[in-house]
Amino acid sequence: MTRQSAGSRSKQERSEGQRPLAGPTSRNDSYARIYTAVKKIPHGKVATYGQIAGLAGIPRHVRQVGYALHTLSDNSGVPWQRVINAKGEVSPRTWSENHLLQRILLEDEGVEFDEHGRVDLIRFGWAPNLT
Repeated sequence: MTRQSAGSRSKQERSEGQRPLAGPTSRNDSYARIYTAVKKIPHGKVATYGQIAGLAGIPRHVRQVGYALHTLSDNSGVPWQRVINAKGEVSPRTWSENHLLQRILLEDEGVEFDEHGRVDLIRFGWAPNLT
C-alpha cells in the first residue's frame, strides 16, 4: 500500500475498520447506496450521518446523506428516522417539524433521549458487522 492510498482512506474508515463500497458514479447511485445502508439499521437502533456516508462509499459527503433522506417520499420504506447526528441528536430542521416526528418515531422504537435531547450512541448506536 502506498502512502497516498493509505492517506486516502477516511479517518472513520481507519478507526472503525469500515470498508466502503466502490465509489458511486452518479447522485442517483449515491442515493441508492445511502438508502440501502439506512434500510439495514435495525429497529430500536440509530446510525450517524457519517456512518451511513462511510457505508455508502462516500465518506467525505456526509451532508449528501441528509439531502438524500430529505428527498424520500412518505411511503419509501426507508427508516430515515434512525439517522441522527454525531452528537446523538436529531438534527433540527428549520423548514419543518420533522425533527419532532423523528424523535417520536424513535421513542416508539424504544430509543431513549436524555434530558438534553441526546441518544446514547453506545447503547442505541448500530454497529454493523463488516467482516
